[in-house]
Amino acid sequence: MKKLIIINGPNINLLGKRETNIYGDLSFTEFFKSISNKYPKIELEHYQSNIEGELIDKIQEVGFSYDGIILNAAAYTHTSIGIGDAIKAIETPVIEVHISNTFSREEFRHKSYISPNAKGVILGFGLLSYELAIQSFLN
Repeated sequence: MKKLIIINGPNINLLGKRETNIYGDLSFTEFFKSISNKYPKIELEHYQSNIEGELIDKIQEVGFSYDGIILNAAAYTHTSIGIGDAIKAIETPVIEVHISNTFSREEFRHKSYISPNAKGVILGFGLLSYELAIQSFLN
């Protein structure tokens, strides 16, 4: 059984309430229940923090024992050299995920400190981006 974790950064806890025109009206908890039911043969977990150091701690904690990390570092994608370095330091492959197409948004969102160290990047497909990342680990 594959062991995967979704790690979400700042403000993802506000999905369903925050900028629904961009992020939709489904909470991450509701979405996570649906994908957990859809993939019963995967040991799937999720973790969310608004604090950069906690995200780094979690990446380091799971980065040598899990089969995959699906990371939406949210705004930290564009600012955190530390998260990028944590991904470089671990063995577990990381798929960078974004709900929106970051390249169709503000210029500062076009730079990622995650991408150079990620196995792949999926963005712009709404919450389906997470499911596409799960499928990438199954193939």
